Amino acid sequence: MTDERAPVPALAFDPDLAWGVHPQVALRDESFGALAYHYGTRRLLFLKSRPLVELVSSLDQYESATAAIVAVVPPEQRPAYRRALARLAASEVIGVR
Repeated sequence: MTDERAPVPALAFDPDLAWGVHPQVALRDESFGALAYHYGTRRLLFLKSRPLVELVSSLDQYESATAAIVAVVPPEQRPAYRRALARLAASEVIGVR
């Protein structure tokens, strides 16, 4: 017997897809970065750097997360930001467009 209320697993993060802020997420700028509130899951997350907020906010302007990372993030920091986006995808802060 399956439980119909079981959560649907989040899509694995593929940086070659087009991503954007999830439609049910609101970002609120703060001095440390931003607060991300997901109205569907009622989860509050902290984005602890302004560059990460800028990257997340600009995702919808690029054809893929990789293109956004290349445009916004210095080369030596790209692996860390790719991991951060993967965590945000798992938390449903960002989603595939």
